[in-house]
Amino acid sequence: MSNIYRTHNCGELRKEHINRRVRLAGWIDSIRDHGGVIFIDLRDHYGKTQLVFNDQEQVKSLGREYVISVEGILCERDPETVNLKISTGEVEVRVDRVTVLGQSLRQLPFEIDSSLQTREELRLKYRFLDLRNTKLHENIVLRSRVISFLRKKMEELGFIEIQTPILTASSPEGARDYIVPSRKHKGMFYALPQAPQQFKQLLMVSGFDRYYQIAPCFRDEDARADRSPGEFYQLDFEMAFATQEDVFEVAEKVLYETFTAFSDKYVSPPPFRRIPYAESMLRYGTDKPDLRNPLVIEDLSGFFKDVDFMPFKGRPVRGIVASDCAARPRSFFDKMLEFATGIGMKGLGYISVGDGMELKGPIVKYLSEEKQKELIGRLSLKENDTLFFISDAPKLVDKLAGQIRTELGKRLELIDESRYEFCFVVDFPMYGISEETGRIEFTHNPFSMPQGEMEALETMNPLDIKAWQYDIVCNGVELSSGAVRNHKPEIMEKAFEIAGYTKKDIETKFSALYNAFHYGAPPHAGMAPGLDRIIMLLTGQESIREVVAFPMNSNAQDLLMGAPCPVTEQQLREVHIKLR
Repeated sequence: MSNIYRTHNCGELRKEHINRRVRLAGWIDSIRDHGGVIFIDLRDHYGKTQLVFNDQEQVKSLGREYVISVEGILCERDPETVNLKISTGEVEVRVDRVTVLGQSLRQLPFEIDSSLQTREELRLKYRFLDLRNTKLHENIVLRSRVISFLRKKMEELGFIEIQTPILTASSPEGARDYIVPSRKHKGMFYALPQAPQQFKQLLMVSGFDRYYQIAPCFRDEDARADRSPGEFYQLDFEMAFATQEDVFEVAEKVLYETFTAFSDKYVSPPPFRRIPYAESMLRYGTDKPDLRNPLVIEDLSGFFKDVDFMPFKGRPVRGIVASDCAARPRSFFDKMLEFATGIGMKGLGYISVGDGMELKGPIVKYLSEEKQKELIGRLSLKENDTLFFISDAPKLVDKLAGQIRTELGKRLELIDESRYEFCFVVDFPMYGISEETGRIEFTHNPFSMPQGEMEALETMNPLDIKAWQYDIVCNGVELSSGAVRNHKPEIMEKAFEIAGYTKKDIETKFSALYNAFHYGAPPHAGMAPGLDRIIMLLTGQESIREVVAFPMNSNAQDLLMGAPCPVTEQQLREVHIKLR
C-alpha cells in the first residue's frame, strides 16, 4: 500500500478483489444507520463504494461531504443489498480504520444529488459543490474525452495544433470586444480575440498547410441557452489550397466519428445534406434547420395572387401541412393561435381536410372549386390534414413560418429525439441591408471570397452576390460557420468598398492580413465547430452552462469568483484610467 490515502478508487473494486485489504479516499455521499450498523457511500471522481461500520464510535464525528480515507477488508454484499446500478454494487468495504482528511464545516446550501434542480444563481455561487453532482461531473469528464478525441482525429488528418495570441488588436467582427488597457502604452488597448480569424489566415500565408486548435474565443454579447456570455471554445481549423468541399470532407469525418463514438443515437452519415440559404429560409424558416422535424414550408404566394382574400393581398404567403391534425381538439388550435400572436402574428389561419376531401375553414369560402382542387393537388393534401397559413411582410414571413413549423413539430410530437441530423447551409448572401443604417453591410465573415470573385463584385447587384460561406447545423443548432477566404488584396479592397470601407480603413483595421496578402497568399478555407455546443448536444442539455466547468450566469457575472469586480485606484493609475 504505497499511497497513504488509497489503493483503489471508488469505482474500481469488483468481486475479484474480495478478501483483500484495501484503502479508499473520497467524500461522504450519504450516511445510513441500520440498527447499529452504519452504511456510508463514499464518492470520488470515479464512482461510489459502500462502506460498512460496526462500531458507531468510528463514525460519530463524521458528516456528509467530509473527506475521509478508510481501510478495511473488501467483502461480498448480501444478495438483498446488491445494487447493480453502480459498478461496485456487488461489494462493500468493512472498515476498521478511518482518517478524516477534510471536514465540511458549514451547512450545505443544497443537496449535492439534487443540485440540478436548485436555483442557478446558488449553484454558480457554490459551483465547486455543484460539480460534485454525478451528472454534472460526468458532463465535464465527457467534455475532456471529446476534446482528446477531436485532437486525435485532427492529427490523423494531418493537422497540427498551433496556439494563437490572446492579447491582440480590436477588429470589427460583429460582436463587442473585451478590451484590456495597456500599462506601457498610455491610452492604448488590447482586445481579447473574438476568434483566431486573422491569425489562422496568416498561418496559411506563412506556409503552414493544415492548422487547428481548441481555441478560446471572447465576445461581449448577451447569453442564450446555447451561448455563453464572455467566453467559449471552438475546434478552429484552416486548410491551404482547399475548396469548400475539402472543408466539408474534414468536418463530416470528424463530426460523424465524434457523435458516433460518444452517443448511441443514429447519426446522419456523410455526405451531409447541402441546403442553399435561400431554400433553407423558404422551406424551414431559418438558416438553422432541424431536419428531425418532417414539416416543410410551402410558398403559396403565387397561388393566392388571384384570390380575393384581403389579409393575404400583396403579401407573401407560406403554408405548412400537418398530417393527422384535423381531428385534434379545439384547444390545440387555440393554443397554436395563442403561440402565433405571442410571436407577433395577427392570427393563424388554417384549412382542415375532412371526410371525402372536403375543405373546411373560414378561408375556404374565398376559394373557387377549381382553386380548392389546385390546392389539394399542389400540396398532396389527404383526409385529416390541416394546412396552416402564415402571411406577413417579406422580412418577417419566413422567420414567423419557421417558428410555427417548430412549434407544430413539438406539439404534434414529430421531432425524433433519437437522431442527430446534420446539414450544411451554403450559398449565403455576401451582403445585406443594415436595419440600423439602411446601408449595405457584410452579412457574415467579411473575409469570405465572393462567388464569381471580382467579376461578381463589379457587375452584379451586391444583394445578389453569394459568398463561399457555409454553416454546419445539427438538430437546429448552428455548430459552426466557415468560409473559403478572400486571399487576393484587389478583391478584398473591392468587397470592402461595397460595404462602405475605404482602402485606408482596410490598411488600418486589418493591416497585418491585408499586408500579408501582398506577399503571395494561397487559396485557403476553414471553419470552427463550437465545442460547447457539441457537448451540449451529446449530453442532451438545454443550457450550455451544464457543460462548462465554471460558467458565468446569464448576466455575464462569475458568481463564484465575484467577477466583474472593482479594482484599486493604484491598478487604475497604472493603466492610465480614471473612472468618471
